[in-house]
This record gives sequence, C-alpha cells and structure tokens, in this order.
Amino acid sequence: MRLRPFISDKDFWEIKDWITEERAHAMWCANYIQYPVEKEDFDRIMLDFAMKYGDSPYVATTDDGKVIGFFCYSVDLQTNIGKFKFVMVAPAMRGKGIGKEMLQLAVQYAFAITKADAVQLNVYPINTGAKRCYEKVGFVENMTRKSAFQYKDESWDSCNMVMKKTGA
Repeated sequence: MRLRPFISDKDFWEIKDWITEERAHAMWCANYIQYPVEKEDFDRIMLDFAMKYGDSPYVATTDDGKVIGFFCYSVDLQTNIGKFKFVMVAPAMRGKGIGKEMLQLAVQYAFAITKADAVQLNVYPINTGAKRCYEKVGFVENMTRKSAFQYKDESWDSCNMVMKKTGA
C-alpha cells in the first residue's frame, strides 16, 4: 500500500460512490458533505477545510495505483496534535485490514514527517466497524460527547480517540 496526495480530477470519480447509503454517509462525514456526493460540493468542502484547519486530503493505493482508501489530515500547530477526518475505504476492501494498514501508514507519516506529538480522530461509537479499526491501529478513547450528532430521529454520541507518539 502507498499513500499519496488526493488529486480531485482523477480520484474523486473513484471514491464518490463508496458510500451509497445516507445513514452511512452521515457517519462518515457528519453531513459536512452533501448526499449524494457531488464533485463541486466535495471540492468546496476540501478547500474550506484546508483553509480553516490546514487539512490535506490523501488516498491510499495498491502498489499498482488503484485507489482503495481516503482520508484528510492536518496538524494544529498550537497543540502539535494531528487530526484525521473523512476516513473511508473502498467497499470491496472493507473487512480486510485495509483501513488499519492505511491508518498505520498515515500515523507513521504524522509522527515522522509532520512531527506531531499525538494524533486524533472522532468516530460515532454506533459505527462499530470503524471504532474497532481505530482501536486495532492503537487509538484509545479520550472523551465521549453524549448526543453530539442528530441523524433523523437518532442521537449519536461522538467519541474522540487519540494516539500519542511513543516518548511524546
């Protein structure tokens, strides 16, 4: 597996249909991105998050270049904590350890290249597969906000998970 910067005009068309159900879409992006995903809105959100938080989007690829994963990453320079957002894996690759491998590489990048002292992400605990994946990578629960997100008639908790750099 390899990580590289996301190239919208090339990669958007690969990832746009990875989430085909509205509830799963809300779990993925907290409805920051419209459903169904359209390129203009996606690009606008990516630019907005880049300007506000310094986010950069990345893809994970097979060694021959097939896109199999996506995430955004930024570092808060005040706290020196990195943050992952919008993590997803191609449907055909789910349950095969691809998400774990992608995040392990992303965490290595965060610690070695961006020099973050810790990395974090948020997950809705109702998204048990994603939470389990993050735990396998080494993320631990930091705090949970009760009823942090409303999806239709459901109220979801939001769990912040963190991993500290060894020795940090």
